[in-house]
Amino acid sequence: MTSLALSRVAARDPAPTIAGEVARLARQELAPLASAIDAGSVYPGEFLRRLGEVGAWSSHVPQEGPADLRWAIQSMAAIGEVCGATAFMAWCQNTLVWYVANSTNLKLAARFGDCFSRGRVLGGTGLSNPMKSFFGIERLKLRGRKVDGGYIVRGALPWVSNLGPGHYFGTIFEREDEEGGTVMFLADCSDPAITLTPCKPFLAMDGTGTYGVQFRDVFVPDELILAEPAAPFVKKIRAGFILLQAGIGLGLMRDCINIMDEVHAPLGHVNRYLPQQPLQFRELYAEFEKEAMTLASDPYNADDSYWRRVVALRLRIGDASVAVAHAAMLHCGARGYLMSHRAQRRLREAYFVAIVTPATKQLRKMLADG
Repeated sequence: MTSLALSRVAARDPAPTIAGEVARLARQELAPLASAIDAGSVYPGEFLRRLGEVGAWSSHVPQEGPADLRWAIQSMAAIGEVCGATAFMAWCQNTLVWYVANSTNLKLAARFGDCFSRGRVLGGTGLSNPMKSFFGIERLKLRGRKVDGGYIVRGALPWVSNLGPGHYFGTIFEREDEEGGTVMFLADCSDPAITLTPCKPFLAMDGTGTYGVQFRDVFVPDELILAEPAAPFVKKIRAGFILLQAGIGLGLMRDCINIMDEVHAPLGHVNRYLPQQPLQFRELYAEFEKEAMTLASDPYNADDSYWRRVVALRLRIGDASVAVAHAAMLHCGARGYLMSHRAQRRLREAYFVAIVTPATKQLRKMLADG
């Protein structure tokens, strides 16, 4: 299975094999864990590693230049149909792989590319603050100064997800020296100068390995530098960063439509008076999926019109996730209000789709700024 994910020669279109296997694993192994992941009592590390074994984290690795994100998005949608929290962690892992796969630091790529893409080592993305910084929303929270063989980095990030002992994540610091500029690097969570602090409980998705991260004069060797300067690198990978999130929203939408279908027999006679019906969301889902697959086949497209389509799609998926989850709750009525029913979990997860970086308000700002 893994060889199919890693070789486009062996299989021109591995998506049915990978996405199908991911969907099977999600139904059989993830579904029983979903409530515990949501509550924060389980972090599904072993399941994430299992997904790596079947190629879930490697299908979007560029092959001799071009890159294609369609299979990764489809696999994340299969996960998201069962558990939004795990789909988010899948995005974190896929994004980490995306960073390394696009780095020109060949030593770093050789050291980490395979172990990240196969799921032997897990990790996340610390670009929430940098992405906001690049679009004028807040300042970079990390600072670094040049020393022999690397940089010394200090500062704190309020939350980074899919972390734990032995995990890595990518993030960016601002240089304090006279040369200035920004540098993107891999942070090693096992470094004793890096402290992970558990966050306060969230509305949902507490089992996502989310921590506040403190850097206390961390030495970052040249071997862990992803890109210097960071800005051109971010411009290259930003479409992929955002497009991969489509899988989270598409999976959630699909399950919310399923929920409405499930209650049609007992409640359809009264649910038909509700203004939003499953058919509307099926049509919207098909539209989003088609656009996502088109955009995901060309993630290095540098045209401004392409970039605006990526941002607009992500905005619409966030809005639709909240709308479809809200509709699913109304279709379920009182049964959906029980903590044992997944409809209320999907509603809480939907708000995360709308607020995770880039959030709805940031996406609207990005479109307004041109």
